Amino acid sequence: MATSMDAQIDKALDQIRQYLRVDGGDIQLVSYKDGEVAVRLKGHCAGCMHAQATLKNLVEQGLKEMLGEDKIKKVVNVV
Repeated sequence: MATSMDAQIDKALDQIRQYLRVDGGDIQLVSYKDGEVAVRLKGHCAGCMHAQATLKNLVEQGLKEMLGEDKIKKVVNVV
């Protein structure tokens, strides 16, 4: 069952997703626990050599800015 925080993260990811789709990518929320957001990069993002930079510079920073650094500590990609 999705939590309120999951819904907030999904909404924030919708804004980030538009940038990923420009390059043929996408992102899916897998889980959120204790400030760690697990996501799955999809499409072209899944195998891109810049995926780690995208996670840190776009996804993680974006979520921290939108939801607060007290709620988002880090973002990890799961395969």
